[in-house]
Amino acid sequence: MALLPPFIRASRFSPTARTAAAPHRAVDGLPADDEVLLDVPDDLLGPALVAAARDQYEPAARLLARTRERAEWEYHDRYVTRLASFARSRPEWLATWRAAAPRDPDVLLLTAQLAVDRAWESPARAELLREVSPLITAAAQSDVRDPVPWRIALDHARGTRAGHKYFGELWEAAVRRAPHHYGCHVAAKRYLAESWHGSHRECFDFADRAAQDAPAGSLVQALPVRAAFAYLTDGCGPDVPRTRLDAAADRAIALSARFPSVDPWPAEIRNLLTYVLVRLGRRDDALVQLRLIGPYATSFPWSRLSDDPLGHFLAVREEVRSGRRTPSGQPPRHPRSEHGDRAHSDDH
Repeated sequence: MALLPPFIRASRFSPTARTAAAPHRAVDGLPADDEVLLDVPDDLLGPALVAAARDQYEPAARLLARTRERAEWEYHDRYVTRLASFARSRPEWLATWRAAAPRDPDVLLLTAQLAVDRAWESPARAELLREVSPLITAAAQSDVRDPVPWRIALDHARGTRAGHKYFGELWEAAVRRAPHHYGCHVAAKRYLAESWHGSHRECFDFADRAAQDAPAGSLVQALPVRAAFAYLTDGCGPDVPRTRLDAAADRAIALSARFPSVDPWPAEIRNLLTYVLVRLGRRDDALVQLRLIGPYATSFPWSRLSDDPLGHFLAVREEVRSGRRTPSGQPPRHPRSEHGDRAHSDDH
């Protein structure tokens, strides 16, 4: 039988089992180090990944169809990203699904995402990305409501160094479908940062405008703290006022407070926010976020700082809980990008 994904523990996906085997809490409200896992999927994605490891695509198909039919685009995007990432090392289940339903909108979407992910890490990135354009077009045409193919198209435009006019057309198409879709906004910020040659002030302007226009519970409220993270890790360009960095963190704190504690869904935003708070010297606020994170560490942002993101998270957590000031929260000379290669000032 195929091995299960290493981040999966059966108790994580059974509410009753999770209650019976609740993680140990220290006096500071944080779980023990051996209870912390990296990139734990939620209760819906977990079983789909377990089935995919057994070459069974049906749970993934039902999950993506459900989120697409309900227009739950944030969930749809996250599940597509995670399933495509899994398919990079275990593609058999996706090949089986593609053979059974080659025109399924979610098969086309996963195929496009997987192709872009693979092309991105190649030295011939731009050339390979241009070759996968038809896959993105097919995914976009298969369900005209879905903004996720347009998020992939925005990433694709950045990788191929597409011009502003073409990018603007993609952006307009994306926001028509979902005006406050977080993934599309992140992709747009990255593209604009590159075209602005890494200008952090313009990144903040874009992020702040988007957050001000978005509902209070939208993930777009976290866009300014992503801009703060980019500024703090790049170490280049003119200074951004401390008040603006604190305002971005405060906005993300308000967003975090809207989600349940110890929940995998907002875990990445809370991990990102924790990094920014640590860099700003806001230890008490960082400790609050660590309690809300509980056992749910995420690769981003820690993979930008270390080849051992879980170990780095635990080291920073220990610094926060003990009050020590050490370099663990600081970026290395060349922070890692979210695609796994070395980051540059334009890779936001």
